[in-house]
Amino acid sequence: MARGGRADFADLLDSTGENSTVDGRKAPSGREADRSAPVPAPDGRPLEISLSDLVANPLNPREKIDVSDLASIAEIQLQSALVVDRVAFLKIFPELEAQLGTAKYVVINGCRRLEAAREYGRSTLECVIKNVVAATRATLRAASIRENVERDNLDVIEEANAVRDLVADCGGNGAAAGRTLGKSKMWVSQRLAILNLTAELQAKLRAGELAIREARALGRVPAEEQVARWRTQLEQKENDKAGEQPEPTKPTARPVDAVKMAKAFKKWGAGTETLASALYTHLDRTGVEDLIEQLKLISSNSQ
Repeated sequence: MARGGRADFADLLDSTGENSTVDGRKAPSGREADRSAPVPAPDGRPLEISLSDLVANPLNPREKIDVSDLASIAEIQLQSALVVDRVAFLKIFPELEAQLGTAKYVVINGCRRLEAAREYGRSTLECVIKNVVAATRATLRAASIRENVERDNLDVIEEANAVRDLVADCGGNGAAAGRTLGKSKMWVSQRLAILNLTAELQAKLRAGELAIREARALGRVPAEEQVARWRTQLEQKENDKAGEQPEPTKPTARPVDAVKMAKAFKKWGAGTETLASALYTHLDRTGVEDLIEQLKLISSNSQ
């Protein structure tokens, strides 16, 4: 298992089977057997599965799916979709049975590929079956979120909604949700703060008129004060901009070298108290919180 408790589902798959403690289920019988998926190849090779047997994950965090850039799937599929079988999915989300229809498999990663295959005339989709992803509600939810988060495929509100649902599946524990995604508790709380914004400010955020850092700070303000505070901030920025005096042309600043900066601190004899005061002056509160998380990462990576 990787640092922070994040599981590699591909590695876990090799050690699971129909009666494993990870999957926690035996081979289905009777009516369940008729709907269950055939056992995948032992070496995990992709299988060509009919589109009629596939359904997109009802928990997909995307609100809209655009496949205009995937027309090439009619000729070639570059990446397999990750699926779980119907029985595995319904064991942890039985309330979603109606949304599966008669499908035998649920596409967890690859919903855009599935939609594109239907749009551009394919009859099958190349898939890899990994029922271990459905070990718990949280592991399946995390698998459906992680691909989109790592590729920046979600807008900020979709991401925040998905993280909120994952926290709920983790019993309301933000730290546990973060570990499942390989993220910090601070990362989780920052996403959740966005959902406290008024509808007007969420729309501004999606439109790019409100910066994410500002949105996170406003999300911690009472709802009735948020819009007024945001407008005050805009006015302040406009006033500051209007009062700016043109500065003499200066040579382009060179990037700051961390090693040189560290040597300068040492030369000045700057202790932790001086550094903390200087950084707090230079960064806003959110910046300081981000700095703390970066220091934790650097510390853990150096051990």
